[in-house]
Amino acid sequence: MKILVHICCANCAISPIEKIREAGNEVVGYFFNPNIHPYQEYQKRLDSLKQYSERVGLNVIYRDEYLLEEFLRNVSHRGKERCQYCYSLRIESTAQEAKERNFDQFSTTLLQSTHQDHNQIRETGERVGKEVGIPFYYEDFRQGWRKGLEVSKSFGLYRQQYCGCIYSEKERFMKENKMSNDKVQMRKGETD
Repeated sequence: MKILVHICCANCAISPIEKIREAGNEVVGYFFNPNIHPYQEYQKRLDSLKQYSERVGLNVIYRDEYLLEEFLRNVSHRGKERCQYCYSLRIESTAQEAKERNFDQFSTTLLQSTHQDHNQIRETGERVGKEVGIPFYYEDFRQGWRKGLEVSKSFGLYRQQYCGCIYSEKERFMKENKMSNDKVQMRKGETD
């Protein structure tokens, strides 16, 4: 089978691409990620995917559109549903592209992340597949997370610290700041 796989970043692509190929399928990547903020982060992930794809001989379709304003307009008033919108946006685009280019199935490397809502991603893929009329290829790629990390380090790929959206970036820094403040408070308590 010929499968179009949405790729959020090179790191998350490593294990899924390998597994799909090992199963005897032809795989083509699809990069479309208007959620990534700031632009420098978007560019680093795009460049890293290009580096990875050249190294492993992966053809990739690049929908290189930085649609940050549109993304923010659609999530700013519904913070709790932002991830669902983000999953749907990228999965729907992948399904449409797969159907237009006569792929047999489509999937997403989001299924590899141990930090995303796996069930929501699967349900979204299956729903979109039915709506668009192309089967969603599901596999739980999370077991390959550690291997993907090791390979990305050995390849010298850029490794991001958050999912990409401005909200997750804020959460990351807020968490780091809280942990740092907690350590200072602990030390201060030891000297009192």
